[in-house]
Amino acid sequence: MVREEGTVLSPSIVIVDYHKGNLSSVVRGFARAGAEAYASDDPACVRAADGIVIPGVGSFYDAISYMSESGLDQAVLEAAAENKPILGICLGLQLLLDRGDEGVPEDASAAVANDAYGKGLNPGVMFEADGRRWVRGLGLIQGSCSRLESMRLKVPHVGWDQVHLTKEGAASSLLCGFPEGANMYFTHSYAADLDVPDADTLAHTHYTRSFACMLQRGRVFGCQFHPEKSSARGLRLIENFVGIVEDAMNGGEVDA
Repeated sequence: MVREEGTVLSPSIVIVDYHKGNLSSVVRGFARAGAEAYASDDPACVRAADGIVIPGVGSFYDAISYMSESGLDQAVLEAAAENKPILGICLGLQLLLDRGDEGVPEDASAAVANDAYGKGLNPGVMFEADGRRWVRGLGLIQGSCSRLESMRLKVPHVGWDQVHLTKEGAASSLLCGFPEGANMYFTHSYAADLDVPDADTLAHTHYTRSFACMLQRGRVFGCQFHPEKSSARGLRLIENFVGIVEDAMNGGEVDA
């Protein structure tokens, strides 16, 4: 997306396309909120955008593998280093974390041993003391994610559920005008673990277990629910993110 010199446009927000689903509803949501929104799999477009959205489609392993092979991961990390606003939605929130274990193939360790990806961010497998297999995430927010497990409740978690704000959430510009206990639309089988710092947690939801459903570190944000499918409250959150992008363009301060 190229801008003509001297023109004044809405903030450009790229929805990162890692070829795992239809992104039209996400693009429409951000366009409705006043952004120049578009989907792209081109790292150059990610670098050129004013704000970045990592959407919620596919599995952790497939998404981070594609991003690593294509160079999208490095483009996102460079944007974060420049303090550009980034929003991860559903799987996108999980990819912001240090690691996840969704979709790892049995032969993933061999691929890592052969350095099949050859990128600075390797989606390779780490073996913990208990032998559990993990894939590296973007590492922009500390923590890991794992599958929701329940003998009583159905997984995946699909439908409307309450979002309970922390004191950090109540103070976040992303949640300006967002009420405590608002119902938002979820559809996921994996969620953040308890190793996510409280200081980075804006809100919790409970389904099979309590988990952080909104995160923030500086201008890096994540929401486990889908704001583009969450009616007026979801649109308000999207509008708030667009406002954060505009503020960053104008030299505004980074949230604590």
